[in-house]
Amino acid sequence: MQLIKFLKLTAIFLPVLAVVTTTHAAPLAKVNGKTIPNSRLELVMKNLVSQGQKDTPETRKAIREDLIKQEVLSQEALRKKLDKDPDISTQIMITRQSVLIRALQADFIKKNDPSEKELRDEYQAVSAASMGDQEYNPSHILISTEAEAKDIIAKIKKGGKFEEIAKNRSTDDGSKNKGGELGWSSARSYAQPFAEALVKLKTGEITQEPVKSSYGWHVIRSNGMRPLKIPPFKEVKQKVQQRILQQKFQAYLEKLKDKAKIE
Repeated sequence: MQLIKFLKLTAIFLPVLAVVTTTHAAPLAKVNGKTIPNSRLELVMKNLVSQGQKDTPETRKAIREDLIKQEVLSQEALRKKLDKDPDISTQIMITRQSVLIRALQADFIKKNDPSEKELRDEYQAVSAASMGDQEYNPSHILISTEAEAKDIIAKIKKGGKFEEIAKNRSTDDGSKNKGGELGWSSARSYAQPFAEALVKLKTGEITQEPVKSSYGWHVIRSNGMRPLKIPPFKEVKQKVQQRILQQKFQAYLEKLKDKAKIE
């Protein structure tokens, strides 16, 4: 099932990937005189192995059959000139662009892997910025209007259950099914109005007035607070690496934009 699912997901990418992979390898097959390069199979196999799939003759046979089917279907689509449809043409362009961007990102990461010193320096900087902070476990009910939020606060004060109201009325799909609970996090993880209101609450308290953010109106409850624990370097090394690479790539992108002629 994993193999079939992967092959379906890669179906639209294979014609694009062929543009950036070599076509000089031994042919895998020919369909109506058109060669399917073996490099296409190797690329799919490489991706499957990276996901834990074993490289076996059976797997390779299944990939080969799927690539042949894809080529048959692709040729039929071209015969019907579906690639000339403006929407289809745009989708192909966007897909090709996405593949090239991922290739550029992979090349950048390969050439800009942070040193151990960079990783430890970044860890120390983040740790120092977080020292002394508390982390909070809030719940919230997100509503589109202030009037609705005020109505909810009144209902809770009269004995309404926060969790039930969150499930029935909150517009935050990520938390409503958990009774509005957001989990433990530093207050700085939230937007400023939300964070300011949260840190003033005692455990069990709710905001007396709705809190407005760019997402809407919040009714916030504090479920508790505790000292923020800094995890050891080994546990977060990979995340620190990702953070540094994101910062470096963002700087690289800004330089490219500055050099580009944008009209």
